[in-house]
Amino acid sequence: MRAFVTGGTGFVGSHVVRLLLQEGCAVKALVRPSSNLGNLQGLDVEIVKSNLNDPELWQQMLGCQYLFHVAAHYSLWQKDQELLYLHNVEGTRNVLAAAQKAGIERTVYTSSVAAIGVGSPGKVVDETYQSPLEKLVGHYKKSKYLAEQVAMQAASTGQEVVVVNPSSPIGPLDIKPTPTGDIILRFLRRQMPFYLDTGLNFIDVRDVAKGHLLALQRGKSGDRYILGHQNLSLKQVLEQLAQITSLQAPQKAVPAWLPLSVAWVDEKILAPLGKSPSVPIDGVRMAQQPMYYNASKAVRELGLPQSSLKTAFEDAVDWFVAQGYVK
Repeated sequence: MRAFVTGGTGFVGSHVVRLLLQEGCAVKALVRPSSNLGNLQGLDVEIVKSNLNDPELWQQMLGCQYLFHVAAHYSLWQKDQELLYLHNVEGTRNVLAAAQKAGIERTVYTSSVAAIGVGSPGKVVDETYQSPLEKLVGHYKKSKYLAEQVAMQAASTGQEVVVVNPSSPIGPLDIKPTPTGDIILRFLRRQMPFYLDTGLNFIDVRDVAKGHLLALQRGKSGDRYILGHQNLSLKQVLEQLAQITSLQAPQKAVPAWLPLSVAWVDEKILAPLGKSPSVPIDGVRMAQQPMYYNASKAVRELGLPQSSLKTAFEDAVDWFVAQGYVK
């Protein structure tokens, strides 16, 4: 069997590629010409250099039975809003149209819990919940919601498309790194003297990859499945990292207005003057409310594994250290 994977160089995508290869599946991976290919180094993968909006992309998919559309543009900077809609929404529209034209039998589309949004403060939500578009914080979340609607529309017309919504994956190969990886790195670099009183749902990235394969095998077209595990406050995460590394966790929380003020100055005043901003406004606004999810549907219907988060955090720490991310 042969699978076409977009976003194969990224954190989740590279684990999906590895798992497919372990299962004996041949893999073609779509990469941007400028992509860092480190996560695919040494793997028996056919590389296709192009982009999500290539009108001839369908030709590269010929001969593949399955598509894993993992690629997405991630940015919380407000200046990147046009790119977010171009890659995430229009790119998804083009990729799914290409899949249909190429005769792809089944597609797994990687959405995000960001597309679902959050409920009332502290409430744990599942796949049946949906924040109105106007209440989704920032253009990244909005673009992922609209891209998911493109996937659902394709499924409603008869195309076989299963949607998965990963929460916050942790583990090795976080090459960029992701926002979750950035939390770990800031802790390791001692750049987190305080913490924000917030929380997220976490899952081992290898379980996320397994969830993709299970969605292909068992998922219902037109349904979405949260790929998550445990809801943890940021304080709990930092305490777990302290146990793993023997470094001290920050002891004091900061009020949300403080990082929000820093972010506003960064993006609105310093960035236009040429300074690289360090804190995105939308990132702080997102963090003002815990993002907690219930992944029991994927566990029940797909058999999503729930591996130890302690092991995932340990592996993430070891990988960042080994790769020289921690100076």
